[in-house]
Amino acid sequence: MDLGALFGSFDNFLSFTMGGLVFGAIYALIALGYTMVYGVLQLINFAHSEVFMYGTFAVAWTFIFLHGTDSATWSLGKAAPYLVAAVVAAMVVSALIALLLERVAYRPLINKGAPKLIALISAIGASFALAEAMGLRDRFAGWVGLDSELADYVAPDKARDVYSNPVSIQPHGLFDIGGYTVSDVDLVILVAALSMMVALDQFVRRTRFGRGIRATAQDPESAALMGVNSTRVVQLTFLIGGLMAGAAATLYMMKIGSTRQNAGFILGVKAFTAAVMGGIGNLRGALLGGLVLGVMENWGSAVFGSEWKDVVAFVLLVLILLVRPSGLLGESLGKARA
Repeated sequence: MDLGALFGSFDNFLSFTMGGLVFGAIYALIALGYTMVYGVLQLINFAHSEVFMYGTFAVAWTFIFLHGTDSATWSLGKAAPYLVAAVVAAMVVSALIALLLERVAYRPLINKGAPKLIALISAIGASFALAEAMGLRDRFAGWVGLDSELADYVAPDKARDVYSNPVSIQPHGLFDIGGYTVSDVDLVILVAALSMMVALDQFVRRTRFGRGIRATAQDPESAALMGVNSTRVVQLTFLIGGLMAGAAATLYMMKIGSTRQNAGFILGVKAFTAAVMGGIGNLRGALLGGLVLGVMENWGSAVFGSEWKDVVAFVLLVLILLVRPSGLLGESLGKARA
C-alpha cells in the first residue's frame, strides 16, 4: 500500500496516527464507565455520556471562577495550576452525577428485580433528562433568583449554544517523530490516560475493593454469600466510572476547549463502540478499543474525507463484531486474574 498516495506524505500519516491516539485515549477513559457497569450489572449505562458532559462544563466553570470570562491563550505550564483545580472539580462533579444516576435510575429497579430492558430504558431516559437539564440551566438559575449572579455560568438565552473555556491552551512542540512534532498537550493527554488506565487495572486486580468488584461481576449470589455488599460494589463501580469520565472531560477540554449540552452524545457512542470493540466488560479492552478506534477513524478521514470519520468508526465496529463478537480481547471483568 502506498502511504504517500493515501495520506500525502509519511509525515501526514504520523500526524493522523498521533491525533488518533490522542482522541483514542479520551475514548478509552470514557469507555471505562460502560465497561465497569456492564461487567458488574450486565447493563449498558447509556447515560454515561452525560456524566462526561457535566465534567466538561465543570472544567469551563472552574476556569471562569479562577480566571474570569476574558479570553486568553496560555501555555500548558501557565495553565497547569488551573488544570489541576479543573480536573479535581470535573472528577467530583462527574462522580456525583454518576452516583445520582445509580441511586435514581438503577437502584430502585435492581432492588425490585426489574428486567434488564427496563433498566436500559431508564438509562436512556436519564440521559435525555440530564442533557435537557444542562440545556435549561439558565431557567433553573432564574427560578432561584440567581440568573444575574450566575450569568457567566448559565449563559442566559444561550444555554444550548457552544460553551467555551475562556482560556485556550496553546500547544508547544517537544520533539519530532519522522517529521511530526509531538506537542506537550498531546503528550500529557496520552501519559495521563495511560497512567489512569494502568492504575485502575491494578486497583481492580490487586485491592480488596477490586476483588469485591470482580467477585460480584463473576457471580453476584456467591459474592453476597461471602459477605460482599453488592450495593456498595455497584456504587463503587459508578463512582470509578464517573471519576474516569471527569478526567477524560478535562483532557477533552484541553484539546478542544469547548462543549455544549449534547456534547456527550457522539463521544459517548464512540466510547461505547470502543468498549465493545475491545471486549465489553474488559478494562484493558477499553484501552485497546479506544486507541484502535481513534487511529482508524483518523486514517479513514484521511483517506475518504473528514465527513466520513464517524462512518468509518461504526463500520469498523460492525466488521469486528462480525469477525469476533466478543471483541478484540473478550475477557470479562469477572474473569480478570489477580
